[in-house]
Amino acid sequence: MSLPNSAARAGARPGWALALAVTLAGVLAMGVVATLGLWAAGATDIPDGAFPKVVVATVVAAVGGSVELSGSAGRLAGAEGGLTVIPLSVTLVGALVFGAGFLWPLRHRAVAGAGELAGWAARIGALWLLALMGLALGARHTFTLSLGDGLISDLGELFGLEPEVGFTTDAPLTLVFGVLWLAGVLVLALLVTRGVPLPGRVLRFQEAARPAAYAMVALLLAYVVLGVVIALVVAVTRGQPVETLAVVLLGLPNLVWPALTIGTGATWDGRVEGPFALPMPNVLDRVMRSGEVSAVNLGTLGEHDGRVWWLLPLAAVLLSAAACLMAVRSPAGVPLWRQAAHMAVALLLTVLMICLLGRISAAFGLTVLGIGDLGGDLSQQLFLRPRWWGALGLALLWGLVTGFLGALVARWLRRPGELRDAR
Repeated sequence: MSLPNSAARAGARPGWALALAVTLAGVLAMGVVATLGLWAAGATDIPDGAFPKVVVATVVAAVGGSVELSGSAGRLAGAEGGLTVIPLSVTLVGALVFGAGFLWPLRHRAVAGAGELAGWAARIGALWLLALMGLALGARHTFTLSLGDGLISDLGELFGLEPEVGFTTDAPLTLVFGVLWLAGVLVLALLVTRGVPLPGRVLRFQEAARPAAYAMVALLLAYVVLGVVIALVVAVTRGQPVETLAVVLLGLPNLVWPALTIGTGATWDGRVEGPFALPMPNVLDRVMRSGEVSAVNLGTLGEHDGRVWWLLPLAAVLLSAAACLMAVRSPAGVPLWRQAAHMAVALLLTVLMICLLGRISAAFGLTVLGIGDLGGDLSQQLFLRPRWWGALGLALLWGLVTGFLGALVARWLRRPGELRDAR
């Protein structure tokens, strides 16, 4: 009697109640991580009770939402600024929770039709759309900035300046990107796991797609785990636990995933001007302050800290391990050249994703009577962007080489009786 009941439960389609639980869990998880990270970063000091709205804006930004800055400083002055950064720690937590929640009722299935998968995803998507709309409407606030001391403070008293900074969201754009983010997360979750069957029409693609997707996710998570270990060491040895916690909870992947591309030889362009800067290693901050536009790569970083060169062998080892993992999870008869091609394409897409999500741009400026660049605490700029073609070309090359080597190692690791030679 228990067997039919178990089968019935296994065959039951997930409904709206479970979809609501998955959506709430995902939003709550991102909110908790964002709250703790912003608290550690000192965002509770933002005036006018803006902290809860900043948390909501952080969650919106984490899923690709559009958060826009605005500013004013009275009739005789103007303030302008912009911010483009995705808090990838919050993004990663949300992706893991949504992915696990989506897959949980589908486990142990023998068959899963396209209609059932689409219906289950649509339920989560509809509730996520409602939640995202509420977040987008709630991520709006304006607060007054302190002018500090010096020239700007004197000008403020003379002209009656009260600079205000506000942030808001482009709700339609936020909804579009938020839904696309969720769709990408759910598709990737289906590709990574082998415990959920794919619809019959796409079965022919799973032999190539699933091992490659699993290997790339494992690679990215390995870099995050290493980043957490390094952060713990830094917190213990340098005595900055709160600042380190802020980096881990808000932007650890923003540091370790570009480090993967730098380890393969890629170059990013960056600049930091003024006292404003996002949390980052000291060596990166020094390089980005060294010129108008600084090249950020192994050479320039290594000039300031020789330990950066360890990124090269680290990339070689982890990419080879990912390629071997992909080959082990692939059918035994796949030729070596095809394994190399699969790895090259997978790494190319992964690096493309890193370049898209890892870009940073932040600026704020104050002008009085048409005179800009007054200096002081309110004249600030920061950006970090990749050199696309070099990063993508190197990803293809590394993917081909490590894919071939990983496939060779995988052949040695296969159990006796499995097919070893493929032509």
